[in-house]
Amino acid sequence: MARPRKCRRVCGMPRNNSFAPMGSEAGQERIIMAVDEYETIRLIDLAGYTQEECAEQMGIARTTVQGIYNDARRKLADALVNGKMLFIEGGDIDLCQREHAGCGRKCGQICCKKEVN
Repeated sequence: MARPRKCRRVCGMPRNNSFAPMGSEAGQERIIMAVDEYETIRLIDLAGYTQEECAEQMGIARTTVQGIYNDARRKLADALVNGKMLFIEGGDIDLCQREHAGCGRKCGQICCKKEVN
């Protein structure tokens, strides 16, 4: 029997959950990015976390973060290069309910432990 999927901790839902090229048509091909994939992009590329730090923040293994991150980057590149609509939704996540309470997971912040230029 397969091991059950572990929920990935996410500090908050994305402010915008869909992106599309200007002048895109409703029937255009869509790409679905899971919320946990979005969170890895946010933590690693925007906040400057390492994969190890991202894994600790999300409560999963570093190798799992690496796979999620690679999938997210592939989807993001496909949307940008091929002009496809991108939607962020779904996934096995554990949403932190203490967004501004300082729960020790840097919630309510962009998680900038490093300077973002």
